Parts: sequence; C-alpha cells; structure tokens
Amino acid sequence: MGQLHNAVRLVRRARLGRNLIILSSLAAAIIVPIWAAAEPAPETDDYIFMESPKRAIILTGDTANVHREVMTVMYDTQELHFQDPGIPRFLMIDREGTAALGIGGAVEGVFSYDFRGSVDDDGFTTYQIPVPADKANRERMQGTANHSSLFIKFVKSTKLGPLVAYVESNFTGNSNGYGFSLKQAYVSLGNVTVGKTRTTFADATACMPTIDYQGPSGATGGKQMMLRYRLLRPEGISWAVSAEMPSVTGRYTDTYGMGVPVTAGISQRVPDIPAFVQYGWDKGNSHVRFSAIFRNIAYRDLLSGKNRFAPGWGVQLSGLARATSLLTFYWQGAYGRGIGTYLNDLSGFGYDLVPSVDDPGKMRAPGSLGVLAGARINITKNLFVSGGYSFCRLYDQGRLPDDTYKRGNYAIANAFYSPLPDLLIGVEYIHGSRKNVDNSHAQANRLNAMLKYSF
Repeated sequence: MGQLHNAVRLVRRARLGRNLIILSSLAAAIIVPIWAAAEPAPETDDYIFMESPKRAIILTGDTANVHREVMTVMYDTQELHFQDPGIPRFLMIDREGTAALGIGGAVEGVFSYDFRGSVDDDGFTTYQIPVPADKANRERMQGTANHSSLFIKFVKSTKLGPLVAYVESNFTGNSNGYGFSLKQAYVSLGNVTVGKTRTTFADATACMPTIDYQGPSGATGGKQMMLRYRLLRPEGISWAVSAEMPSVTGRYTDTYGMGVPVTAGISQRVPDIPAFVQYGWDKGNSHVRFSAIFRNIAYRDLLSGKNRFAPGWGVQLSGLARATSLLTFYWQGAYGRGIGTYLNDLSGFGYDLVPSVDDPGKMRAPGSLGVLAGARINITKNLFVSGGYSFCRLYDQGRLPDDTYKRGNYAIANAFYSPLPDLLIGVEYIHGSRKNVDNSHAQANRLNAMLKYSF
C-alpha cells in the first residue's frame, strides 16, 4: 500500500509540473507581446520601414521636415543666368530631412528667321556675319530644340557646411546639333567648389534676358574646370577667387614672309586666376561687382625653339539694379589683354594671342573691350519686355589681315509671356553688325520665337 501511495504522489507531481510548464508557456505567449508593446518606441522607425535601407531616399511632396539649410541651397537662384535651368520640380528627400535630390530641366524649341543678312549658326554671333555681305544667303530659316536641358542637384547638410553635387547637360554636343553635351558638373562643400562651372570672371545675372543663347557680343562668359573659394551673400560684401583651367586660341599662322608659321600653340602651364568683390542690396535683387583676371599664356617660338609666355589680364565692372518692382537695369563693361576667350564675340576665334608687330617668333595678348547695357520692364505678373545694346571691340590687330574683325554691334528687343506656370513663350528681334580693320562692314537681322516648358 505504501508503494502504491508513493506512485500516485509521483504521478500527481508530474501532472503538476506538466501543467506548470503549459501555464508558463501560455503566460509567456500573452505577457511578452504586452511587455514588448509597452516598451518605448525606438528612436528610428526601422521597425515600420524594415524592408527599406536605413538611409533610403523616398519621393515626397512635403518639405516641412527638411533641414532649412538644405532647402535654402536647393532653391538658391543668386547666380543663375536667365537661360540657366531653374529650380527642380521633383525632390527626393531622405528620411532624416538632411539630404535632398532635385531633378529638373526644360524642353525648349526655338524658331528663327534671318533677313537682310544672316548668321549661319543657332546663336547670333556678330563675329560670324559675312563681310562683304553674302547676297545668296540674305535670308535664312532654322529651328532647333538642342538647348533642351536636364539637371540633377544633390544637397546635403554637413558639419562642414552644405554639400552640393550638380550635373547639367543639353544636346548641343556634335556637328548636327543634337549630341548629348555636359555643360556643368561640380561638387561644392561649404564655400569651396571643384569642377566645371561658369567662370568666376563672369557676372551671370548682370545681363538682360535673351532667347539667343549666344547672347550680347560684349558680354563675358564661359565655363571652366576650376577650384574656387566663394563667400556669396544676398546683401553686403561678397567675394570669390579661383584657379581655372585656361582655354587658349591664337593666330599662329603668320609667316613674316618666311613661308612657314613661326609660332605654335602648346599646352598651358599656368591656371587663369579670376576674382571678384561684390556689394549686394535689396535682398539680392541688386548688386555691383568688380572682377579681375590674370593670365599667363604659353606658346612656342619656332624660330628660337623656345617656349614663351605672354601675360594677359582683364577687369570688369558689372551689376544690376532693381529701380522698382517693375523696372530693372543691367550693365557690364570689361577691358583687358588676352581675354578673347571670355568675351562672347571673340571666344574660340584666335584672339587670345596675335603675332608681334616687329619681332618674328614673338606673340602678344591683344586688347579687347566688351560693353552692354539693358533693362527689363515687368508689365504684368506674367508678361515682361526687355532689351539692350552691346558691342565688342578688338585692338592691336598689328600684322593681321585687313579683313580681321575690328568691332561687333548687337541690339536686341524681346517680350516674354507665361500663360501657365513653368510655360514661357518669347519673341525677339536682334540687329547685329560687323566691321573689319579695313572698315568694310555688313549686318544681319534675326527674329526668334521660343516655346519653353520647365520641369
């Protein structure tokens, strides 16, 4: 009987242990989720977006939680030329609001008609006006969409200042006018910029609006590879200095009666050094800027078998002034030696260097002058007109032939209307003339019509 009683007690204990295990399991199944739910939520919402990477970029139309510095830089238009792509339409913002990727561009079609003289190019370059006039081609009709553009702009807030990566392109890259072409590609961190962008010598905003992508004959411009330090403020004093990869063209064909050229172009060894100081007011709607540039241009003296250098320099005073909300004035005036690359009418045509007058094998940097003045009148919120006059003058032609360019004149008037947001319609008239060293001259006239949608 005693053994039987002990066996019953063991069975009861086993059942009790089994029941305790079962009860413990049930309690765990109920209590653990409740306890987990009562735990504080993690600092990040990785649990909700567990299928996405922690640094995932998501498309959003709500910018309320984006770092203010990021949006300020993303939508900064202080240095934009009228023809530059504007602010991006599409934004992808990271989950912390400290980085944003903007995508934008424009689809643009321009139709032109030249009369009483023509320019065989999409851009109206007075240097290319034929002298004497080409009677067989006094009229010319053309159209292009190659200035349609795409750009990507990435902005991130960092402890060293805003980081910006920017890439812009259009379709002007080959002989038929529709090759993909890189226009700008740079990275900036804080006040430092490295890459290809508009030269520091140019004042992009100090030029009246134009449909013509060449722009006024005496305006400064160009995009270079560079390293730049810039401190830019809408109001007060701003300044910048950069080291830029030089672009040089020269007149190396002069033989001095020897039958063969006595000079040649070579690779450059010294960067161009442009700088500016600017004073701005009226929340960045007005400014005056003084710019300067130093160049040391290398070439080959074939007679002596030596490499030589010709010093070049330039200065510019430029700006814009908003007299009222309806009226804005623009102006630029640049003069220097060896700055043909930086003047619209001379760039790429061989006027950074010309032969010395009396010394075979030697070259010099010729003087050149560029001037423009213009105005814009806002008639309504969606309609404005603008216009102005510009000229470019080349000095020190020396031994160059009588048919060498001496001066180009450029006068323009246009009107722009925006019937819908981001849609711009424009019409434009341009009159240009070219005068040579021997005072022979010719003119050309162009009507432009443009339809542009930005996104």
